[in-house]
Amino acid sequence: MNKYEIIYKDIKEEDSYEEIVKKVFDKCFEEEKIQASKLYITVTFTNPENIQEINKQYRNIDRATDVLSFPMFEKKELDTKIEQKDFKHEDILGDIIISIEKVEEQAKEYGHSFERELSYMLVHGFYHLMGYDHMEEEDKKEMRKKEENILEKLNILR
Repeated sequence: MNKYEIIYKDIKEEDSYEEIVKKVFDKCFEEEKIQASKLYITVTFTNPENIQEINKQYRNIDRATDVLSFPMFEKKELDTKIEQKDFKHEDILGDIIISIEKVEEQAKEYGHSFERELSYMLVHGFYHLMGYDHMEEEDKKEMRKKEENILEKLNILR
């Protein structure tokens, strides 16, 4: 069973995106020891107009962004589920929405590959779904450490 579903909204499908999604999420699930779970993620690749509309609708922020994450569980609830191996039925971990145009722009801006930028967006979104955030400095450090660990293990460097 795939750990993800990919949706393309108003952009063309790309096999290379799917290869990156598989590689990144396989490593994320492995590192978090949830590969035996029936958790899965929906990833939507879209354009700046659509992500801006979603950002406005759900976060009241009227501007395009690079990635949005919508977790289905609170961190404590998910931690308990994982600890108790409560994976009797399929559960959506959450939704990640990525603006491919923003990924392309940021890859150029930061001077690294498209693969690296898309991988980072996926890992970043994954850890938001796992209940991590970066509002407080301590939380940010913990999340960044987990993100960098995945990218290093995949040998996707800056």
